[in-house]
Amino acid sequence: MKSKIRKLLTRREHKLGMKLSGEEQLKRQVTAVYGLLANLMGSDKLVMKAGKLDALHLMRSDRLEERVLALKKIVLEDPTLTTVPKPEDIPEELREIEDVLADLLARRTVQEALEKKMAERMEERHEEYLRELRMEILREETGPDNPFTLKKYAELEKLEQKKLSASISEHLRPKELTAVVGQEKAIKALFAKIASPYPQHVILYGPPGVGKTTVARLILEAAKELPYTPFESDARFVEVDGTTLRWDPRDVTNPLLGSVHDPIYQGAKRELAEGAVPEPKLGLVTEAHGGILFIDEIGELDLMLQNKLLKVLEDKRVKFDSSYYDPSDPNVPKYIRKLFEEGAPADFILIGATTRDPLEINPALRSRCAEVFFEPLSHTEIQAIVCSAAERLGAKLEPGVAELISKYTVEGRKATSILADCYGVALQRCGDSMPESVTITRADLEDVIRTSRLVPYVTVQADGSAEVGKILGLGVSGFLGSVIEIEAVAFAAKAERTGTLRFNETAGSMAKDSVFNAASVVRLLTGKEISDYDLHVNVVGGGKIDGPSAGLAVTLALISAIENIPLRQDVAVTGEVSLQGKVKPVGGIQEKIYGAKQAQVKRVLVPLENEREIPKELKGIEVIPVSCVQDALALVSAVGKGMPAASLETNPPLWSSKHGTHRLTS
Repeated sequence: MKSKIRKLLTRREHKLGMKLSGEEQLKRQVTAVYGLLANLMGSDKLVMKAGKLDALHLMRSDRLEERVLALKKIVLEDPTLTTVPKPEDIPEELREIEDVLADLLARRTVQEALEKKMAERMEERHEEYLRELRMEILREETGPDNPFTLKKYAELEKLEQKKLSASISEHLRPKELTAVVGQEKAIKALFAKIASPYPQHVILYGPPGVGKTTVARLILEAAKELPYTPFESDARFVEVDGTTLRWDPRDVTNPLLGSVHDPIYQGAKRELAEGAVPEPKLGLVTEAHGGILFIDEIGELDLMLQNKLLKVLEDKRVKFDSSYYDPSDPNVPKYIRKLFEEGAPADFILIGATTRDPLEINPALRSRCAEVFFEPLSHTEIQAIVCSAAERLGAKLEPGVAELISKYTVEGRKATSILADCYGVALQRCGDSMPESVTITRADLEDVIRTSRLVPYVTVQADGSAEVGKILGLGVSGFLGSVIEIEAVAFAAKAERTGTLRFNETAGSMAKDSVFNAASVVRLLTGKEISDYDLHVNVVGGGKIDGPSAGLAVTLALISAIENIPLRQDVAVTGEVSLQGKVKPVGGIQEKIYGAKQAQVKRVLVPLENEREIPKELKGIEVIPVSCVQDALALVSAVGKGMPAASLETNPPLWSSKHGTHRLTS
């Protein structure tokens, strides 16, 4: 570009000076340069510039040298130039001026081309903007829908018009705390922890179907009515199942705590993605802000996620982080900037529910939460739940229906489900028309039992008889206790010291150890050599025993089998036995007493060291603490109780205990 302009200048000067020579040619050349400057800058601007550079008088001078100096000042924009060139230096000075002038012309040509392109581009953008503006106006007036989307919308609206009846579980769920059956102590304890100026995080323990979720929900509603609690009228009860909460360690997705969607891979909103702005997604902890977050089966929650949840409980805020976030980016909206810099509020009360043992729950979580235990439901309480549910259904129950349902479940939810099935059978029996009153009969229930293949929850029932070598032990699974039948037989060995001891392996290694410990205790207390007998110990039904609590039952069964002592079948025992014959403490005392009551047991023997765990209010069952095998044998033996005994020895040894002196047999 510069070379072309240089040639243009040379050609113009050459054309002007073809027939001239000497000084006249230089004058014409200087005049041509002034003419180019005037065209380039404009005459007025040229004069103003010359005045500013103190070159106006030089430019108007008659001397060629001064006019060249003025030209040099103007082109080089240097007012300090004062040396007038000599006549012989004028051609060189003009070439230097022409080079600078060629640069200026080249720059101007390029600038004009760029300005032209910019004008064209701006015009294109303006037209595109106008088109988008027209489309936006059209969308506002007509919306983003088309005939296809409108058809889909109409189909959804049509589906919305079809409504089935509400869920039977929701219909039969208690609406008031007073309607919850069998959990008075748990309700009182939980109410004290939640309905307070300083509510606490709580973990609820208990078997399934006893009302943990319902009670938590109702207590929040009651707490909102009290003036001294921090819960406002719009406080939310956010419920989630811990078994369904899945998360990514990279925090790509975390429905519990919240996550960040980056603008490239996860599809942030269009207006954010175009500006490469990450978008935080709030989690359930923020949704529950100011209310209660209820996590069912909290023991199933991932351990690392539990630790992250504990951090939120301490900070009462959720922090977000993303490598895409630029705090200096002016395109970041205020709410996103606030979430990244301050976090999202998460001030809530955590209520976790679990069917696990407390020892299986994260110790860090337990240390931050109060603990409330829900009791298993008894037969009487199940019957009350069934009768209350029948009233809500508007149905009548034939005598014996509620009692029969209580034999097949210990869960309130399951009991109402069985009742709902019976209600459907009763309606079917009534025909096509809806009767004014529905009566659920025992035959309806038996039909449901057969079709659903229900089995009684309690398979072992205590009775008033006495048997040799058989005793009722107690076990616990979760928060439900149960009765275990343990039996033993003893036969004289074929040869001296050749006896064997057999035990069903399916009961577990812990139960096997209890058998061997019991064998040593029997030898210690009776003085008889165990190896003189072929002994067989069996857990009826093959149930697995996870702890040492079967030790006392196995010991008593072996003594009964060897000494031919009948044992009462309405007494159940639990406790670990040491090698010295002492009864050591075990766990799950309340649950085991509950299981014994379900099986109609009249008396329960527990270790003396567990005496503090015995419930204060017990009806229909007697609980006696014992410290040694001798005490237990005296209380469980049927001798002297008016019960039949078979083939007893004539001179039995005497046993001394705190209950007096007793004979092993009579």
